[in-house]
Amino acid sequence: MKLEHIEHLGIAVSNLDEAIKFYEEKLGLKCYAIEEVAEQKVRTAFFKVGQTKIELLESTAPDGPIAKFIEKKGQGIQHVAFAVKGLAEQLKAAEEDGVMLIDKAPRKGAEGLNIAFLHPKSTFGVLTELCENPAAEGSCCCKCDCE
Repeated sequence: MKLEHIEHLGIAVSNLDEAIKFYEEKLGLKCYAIEEVAEQKVRTAFFKVGQTKIELLESTAPDGPIAKFIEKKGQGIQHVAFAVKGLAEQLKAAEEDGVMLIDKAPRKGAEGLNIAFLHPKSTFGVLTELCENPAAEGSCCCKCDCE
């Protein structure tokens, strides 16, 4: 597997609006995007810190994965995401190498990225997301004016 860089850290929160206010007022960051991903029952907010993003995640349904995470573990870091190229091939190679997958094929995620998750049982307890930007190489996918 070839990881390009840390794409983002996913942080589960109970109240997205309160969390955004904290990140903006106390940490001095600027939220550049809020998005709902209905298929994942989540609402997200993004911040940029250097080249890495912070993704705050609020559940939109009591049976959503973020609601279940918070119920079991409380608010906090829910996953680490790495940027990759050739996501489908990376998943196939990982599975052939004995890594347990949550997603056997890429699916759509926030910010237009293709995503897939590796099972925490194979990653020492850390939910690991792989992200691929389907946009042209060299273009920024996050609408953050970093170019």
